[in-house]
Amino acid sequence: MAQPAADVLIIATLTGFAKMHAIQAAHFTAIGAFSEVVLGYFERDRKDYTKIPLREQVEVLSLIGDIATDRRAPKVHAHVVVGRADGAAHGGHLLEGRVWPTLELILSDVPQRLRRRTDPESGLALIDPAA
Repeated sequence: MAQPAADVLIIATLTGFAKMHAIQAAHFTAIGAFSEVVLGYFERDRKDYTKIPLREQVEVLSLIGDIATDRRAPKVHAHVVVGRADGAAHGGHLLEGRVWPTLELILSDVPQRLRRRTDPESGLALIDPAA
């Protein structure tokens, strides 16, 4: 279990952690809170994410993701559901989130190597089961 420090950007921190520890395949889950978060919704026609910024304190109700290699570098892929103060929930691809005050994250190494390859149809870097 890891507990990232308050006020860090979680995707950047996880990517740096994976590089530092040569992690090629992992799965993680987390709960906690963000002081701000940017969600992404993949627009199929544009083959790109629409950014959905929430510049307010939110609870991390569920965060799940993986780490795989993309061009020999670790790539973090995560989805999140966050709750606002009024109880409304918002979810999507986690582009970035600023931890505050805490994020309880459990990261498990995966014994197989996971590699991403760019899918020509979607333009996304997807896990290649044949790699």
